[in-house]
Amino acid sequence: METIQTIDVTVIEPRLKHSTIFQHFDILNPGETFIIFNDHDPKPLYYQLLGERGDIFTWSYLQEGPKHWQVKITKKGSLPADETVGQIASKDIRKAEAFKKLGIDFCCGGKRTLKQAMHAANISEKQLEAALADTAQLPAAQQPLNFAAWQPGFLADYITNVHHNYIRENGPVIEGLANKVADRHGDRQPELYALSEQVQLLLADLYQHLDKEENILFPAIKHLASAINTGEIGDNTVVASAIALMEQEHESAGEDLRSLRKITNQYQLPQGACNSYTYLFEKLKEFENDLFNHIHLENNILFPKALQMQQLTGTGV
Repeated sequence: METIQTIDVTVIEPRLKHSTIFQHFDILNPGETFIIFNDHDPKPLYYQLLGERGDIFTWSYLQEGPKHWQVKITKKGSLPADETVGQIASKDIRKAEAFKKLGIDFCCGGKRTLKQAMHAANISEKQLEAALADTAQLPAAQQPLNFAAWQPGFLADYITNVHHNYIRENGPVIEGLANKVADRHGDRQPELYALSEQVQLLLADLYQHLDKEENILFPAIKHLASAINTGEIGDNTVVASAIALMEQEHESAGEDLRSLRKITNQYQLPQGACNSYTYLFEKLKEFENDLFNHIHLENNILFPKALQMQQLTGTGV
C-alpha cells in the first residue's frame, strides 16, 4: 500500500507555510495525495489554493480539532474528455492562455470536446496538463472579470463597447499598414500582397458582422431578456437563427486568421524588417488575440445564455 506523505505545518516557519504547501501540491501528478497536519483549521489555505490553482483538487478533513487538524488534499485527475474547450475557458479564462499557447482553438472551435481539440492540435494529455499547471499558478488578481456571471444584455454591451470598438478603431490602422508594407516590400516579398488582400477581406467581413450583431442579434437578446422578466413572451425565434449565422461567420473569421498566420509564417519577421513591417505584425498579433477573446465571449458565454433564455420562452431553438 502506497504511503501518503504528511506535512507537519506546525514546524514550518510561518511566512513559508503556504508557499511550502503550494510547492508540494504543484509537484503532484493527477490523482496523487498528501496530508497536512496543523494546530488550527487551515480553511484559509483552502480558499487561497482554490483562488490561485483553481478547482483542480479535493479537500477532505481527516481530523477536525479540538487541538489538531488533518486534511487530505488530492489533485484531481485529468480534465473530463466530454467537456468542451469553450466550457473550460468560460469557467477559468486562465486556461484559455494555455489553449492559445498549444494552438487549441477555444473560440471558433469551442464546441469541440477537450479530447477532440487535443487530437486536432496533436497535443498529448501530458503537454496539456503541464500548460494548464503553468497558467493555474497565475495569482487570482490577474484573472479577468467573471463574464459567466453577467446578464446577457450587459455582456452584449460590454462586447460592443470593448471589442467592437477595438475592431473599428484598429482595423483602419492595420489595413493602412498592410498596404504600406506591401507597396514598399512586395516586389521582393510578393506574399505581402496576399497579406494585404486577406486583411482587407477579413476587415470587410468583420465590419458587416458587427453591424448585424449590434442592429439585429444584440437587441433581440435584450428584448428576450426583458420579455422573460415581464412575462410578455412573443416570437423570439430570431435569436437562434441569428446566433447560427454569427457562429458561421465566426468560423469564417477563424479561417481568415489562420490564413494570415500561414502567409506570415506565424508572424516571423524577415531579417532587417523596417519599423512599419514590425509594427504591422505586432498589430496583427494583438488584433488576433482580441478577436479570439471577443469570439470566446460570444460563442461560449453570451450565445449559450441567449439560447437558454429562448428555451425558457418555449419558442424553440
